[in-house]
Amino acid sequence: MTNPEKIKQILLSEIEKMNQHRKDFCKRPGIDFTRDRKIAFDTLLHFQISMESGSVNHELLKYFNFDAKTPSLSAFYQQRAKLSDDVFQKLFYNFNTHFKPKSLLKGRYQLLACDGSGFTFTRNPKDTESYYNPSGRSEKGYNQMYLVPLYDLLNKVYTDAVIQPMRKRNEFAALYELIDRHTPYSGTVPIFIADRGFHAYNVFAHAIENRAFFVIRATDTKMKRLLGCDLPNEDEFDIRVTRYLTRSHSKQKYLHPESEDQYRYICRDVTFDYFPDEGYGEYEISLRVLRFPLGNGTYENIITNLPENEFCAKEIKEIYHLRWGIETSFCTLKHTIATVNFHSKSRQMITHEIWARLILFNFCSYITEQVAFEKQKRKHIHQVDFSIAFKTCRYFLRLHSGEKPPDVEGLIRKHTLPVRPDRNFARQQRFQVPVSFTYRF
Repeated sequence: MTNPEKIKQILLSEIEKMNQHRKDFCKRPGIDFTRDRKIAFDTLLHFQISMESGSVNHELLKYFNFDAKTPSLSAFYQQRAKLSDDVFQKLFYNFNTHFKPKSLLKGRYQLLACDGSGFTFTRNPKDTESYYNPSGRSEKGYNQMYLVPLYDLLNKVYTDAVIQPMRKRNEFAALYELIDRHTPYSGTVPIFIADRGFHAYNVFAHAIENRAFFVIRATDTKMKRLLGCDLPNEDEFDIRVTRYLTRSHSKQKYLHPESEDQYRYICRDVTFDYFPDEGYGEYEISLRVLRFPLGNGTYENIITNLPENEFCAKEIKEIYHLRWGIETSFCTLKHTIATVNFHSKSRQMITHEIWARLILFNFCSYITEQVAFEKQKRKHIHQVDFSIAFKTCRYFLRLHSGEKPPDVEGLIRKHTLPVRPDRNFARQQRFQVPVSFTYRF
């Protein structure tokens, strides 16, 4: 059995395990999925994970090989509505447990990037928590969900995620929920890497209390607002600072009055989970703050708790640079995996589809990362063409009626792209208009 076949068998076996206990994954246990249907519970999960960007009718025809007995659109909608809210999330976790991180920094550190990305879907004004009124972006209005995942930068898979309606998004809450939920593999230590927008004392404290490390970027203004104005007025530094967090304005209650300038007041409207329940307790936090030039006249600020004796400033700079991997993964997730082409306008079903696409992304990545390449004398180092690789893996996953599988590893080896590290392109930020259900193929 080839590696792709083994990985597919793992996913199918997890679906079958859930099928054996499907009463735990439906809205009406003992009623839903109790009768024989053309789209059974396991078929429904497999179909939704392997869906492409076409209309549901077209996807059904492709999945059932254009058979005249293909289930109707109505049958699919009725079966899909029976699934519990967390069915694909649980399948995502169960599937991931079979794979341990192979690539680690210095043999023990797992690099986990966190960032957020919006997903626009068909207009639904009834969903007030995700709906935006007509504006310059959209004449008719639109709805958005916000995905905040953890992405393993060295192994190129998603390890967890939080999905929020856009109007209720809270990146701080999402990150410390992900930090608390993360269970390190034996012998590994996580390093959580995030861009500006995720720096908060509560995030730092959650990482420290979970015996994890973090590398988080901050702008000049926000760093001074967060840490105070006593930072060096220099273009480049690497220092350790200590701050005492308190809910009290009274200096007489300070436990360290000799360090008055190191106190930071946290108002009661700001979440911080580690103050003592009683009294005027304080929380002491030690942070390492770095500032370094980028070479184009700009500077970068990093807040971390990585030890100085193991990570120099250059290594921390390289670790943060790797964070860009989550940005490229979003591009693959949205366009190659076709997550932007949803098949519903219900928030629950949109959440189902996002989790299903995360499963598909990991399935494709686990296969791709295990393909061995022969060394060849070329001008440039070559890497996998992920667009072709992921489409090949999706086609392989969809096969379910005894069709002969393709040579997945051979196709992945054949399609590669040169790596040109010196190339630079301006980042293009465009509003993603949802594709109409009517105009898909």
